[in-house]
Amino acid sequence: MKLITQHEITKYVEDHIQSFHQRRIESLQKLKLMDVIKRKNPYLFKAKDINCASDFVKKILDARLSSQEETIFGDFLEGLAIFINTKVFDGHKSSAEGIDLEFEKDNIRYIVSIKSGPNWGNSSQISKLKDNFRKAKRIIGTNQSAINVVAINGCCYGKSRNHDKGEYLKYCGQTFWEFISGDSNLYTEIIEPLGHQAKERNEQFKMEYDNVINKFPGEFISRFCDNNGQILWDEVIKFNSSDKTS
Repeated sequence: MKLITQHEITKYVEDHIQSFHQRRIESLQKLKLMDVIKRKNPYLFKAKDINCASDFVKKILDARLSSQEETIFGDFLEGLAIFINTKVFDGHKSSAEGIDLEFEKDNIRYIVSIKSGPNWGNSSQISKLKDNFRKAKRIIGTNQSAINVVAINGCCYGKSRNHDKGEYLKYCGQTFWEFISGDSNLYTEIIEPLGHQAKERNEQFKMEYDNVINKFPGEFISRFCDNNGQILWDEVIKFNSSDKTS
């Protein structure tokens, strides 16, 4: 086990957090209203009695952006975890399907699948995770029959009181960050660097967001509202779900 300095962590975060901010802005710039409508549940918004075009547009836009940001930031945290583990335990990004990180500690080969938070998947996704672990174990066992392989589902935030999931262990939050680094305080030490240029980059994002919020309602009204300004929910549903729309 080697040591990693706070300076090294801070430099990595400051260098790579810019990619998160840039991808947020680029994904917003590329968004098309009709694509967003296709991917959201219009029945839900009707059930919530949303009858204002601008409210509808803002809610579906915010839902889409929130989902995208979770994915983009998850990619960043995965990269950070691999970087730290590489410095401390000589780990490396795995080539096995569904496995993000491999490293050895105390004569155990760990295979790690990294997720953002503890509630990341449904039953079929968890079954796929188990299948990926089995395949990776078989491959490693074929190449190195004497090695003990342990599968880990690592989550960057949250808690998991029951670590033992049968075929794998689940480590979340502080437990995960300590596991990949040997530092019980790492989960709080990465907070401060995340704020690097956050104000400036979020101001840029806000400008792009305001542009979209100003543009999309007009597009929605021209396509999905009658002459009195009422939302034509039948048309929204047809666009979203009809077999006759592309």
